[in-house]
Amino acid sequence: MNDDSDLQIAGDLLEVPHLLQAPRPHPATVAEFAGLARTLAAAHAEWRPLVRFDATARWYHRLRTGPGYEVWLLSWLPGQGSGLHDHGPSSGVLTVLEGELTERTPRAERRLAPGAQRVFAPGYVHEVVNDALEPAVSLHVYHPGLTEMPMHTRDEGRRAARCAAARA
Repeated sequence: MNDDSDLQIAGDLLEVPHLLQAPRPHPATVAEFAGLARTLAAAHAEWRPLVRFDATARWYHRLRTGPGYEVWLLSWLPGQGSGLHDHGPSSGVLTVLEGELTERTPRAERRLAPGAQRVFAPGYVHEVVNDALEPAVSLHVYHPGLTEMPMHTRDEGRRAARCAAARA
């Protein structure tokens, strides 16, 4: 009977640096983009002084760019919303930093509290609204960078949901 452990056979990976993957300077996977959003959300000093509120429209500021992605900071006063839209060829991660937002899709409605994240693929149709009585702030990561944001009617949104359900 052999009682050697895997560690005795292979050795400690931390002692063999050439076997470890070097950390990437920029995110490349959905998990890494979500992690970037969580890291930035925790870095209050980096984004909080930049936040502005505009009574006439949602305020937004491009916080960061990298190879093939960009990060946006948005503020939402009560009643402000995005309208029903998608993000063209871009995938995204929406993270609520402060306040509460509501995400509406043709299929569901979700309340998003601080720390909540939504990850979406290209063509995902949704609307984000501040239905609360307090202002809200959110962080949005897009890959590739946002080049279009087609708006949809309610009927188009329902049709897109039916098509997605039929493909699943």
